[in-house]
Amino acid sequence: MSKTEASKLQTIIHPLAPLYREDSKVLILGSFPSVKTREYGFFYGHPQNRFWPLMAVLFQENISTEIEDRRDFLLRHQIALYDSIYQCDIVGSSDASIQRVVPSNLAPIFATADIQQVFCNGTTSYQYYQKYHAEACGLPGVKLPSTSPANARYRLDDLLEAWQVVSSTLC
Repeated sequence: MSKTEASKLQTIIHPLAPLYREDSKVLILGSFPSVKTREYGFFYGHPQNRFWPLMAVLFQENISTEIEDRRDFLLRHQIALYDSIYQCDIVGSSDASIQRVVPSNLAPIFATADIQQVFCNGTTSYQYYQKYHAEACGLPGVKLPSTSPANARYRLDDLLEAWQVVSSTLC
């Protein structure tokens, strides 16, 4: 990392509470919320992130941009949502810049919910889940391609094929 990039590092604490309840069956973990997500106030808030369009297709349901509608959708489908990282030094939204990681505390989720599978939204989430969480949680994570707009290599159809495992796990 260059000196210019290093000077842009900010220590950010995760601003969102994990979303789950007792009947949640799968946990989807991102790495750390983007700037746009932090501004929006809920997971996958960047308008170009394909997470919400992907969920709409997977579950054949319209999902509005309203946070309450998105929360209800996830809980109704027994999906818990959080991130692998609770605090880190980061430049903007760049996963590649992440340093000085403090992992998220996933214990309350596993103590409360009936999580049967963990899906990691992208390589960074998967790496930090494996490093800090997999052993304690007792579940291997499943690495899925990132829905981030930075992952331009994957079209929505490609993501749909890979992410089909989420809906099939819940059916």
